Amino acid sequence: MQRVCFQLQVKPERLDEYRERHAAVWPSMLAAIEASGRRNYSLFLRDDGLLIGYYETDDDGASQAALENDPRTTPWEQEMAGFFVALSGRPDQEAPRLTEVFHLEDQLARLTDER
Repeated sequence: MQRVCFQLQVKPERLDEYRERHAAVWPSMLAAIEASGRRNYSLFLRDDGLLIGYYETDDDGASQAALENDPRTTPWEQEMAGFFVALSGRPDQEAPRLTEVFHLEDQLARLTDER
């Protein structure tokens, strides 16, 4: 399983609208995300527009390809692209990934294995 974390910047003047749109994501988009293999997907938004996303998947490349090729995602992605600072394409493809430097369960499992 891969844990994926990414960062984007929402335009300050569109924060309220972004929150509203994500309070009720289109059912077709929810189905496409699920079908892509992404699980435990969360978005966290700070008041200055910093957006952090997190999800788990078995294969992030395959998940991204599935979303890119799913016709249900195109309208949502096109509408969402306008919410972000310095973004020229699909938010889900261009979001910079953050490197994981700590995971509690992994370190606890290593301790158990060493005993």
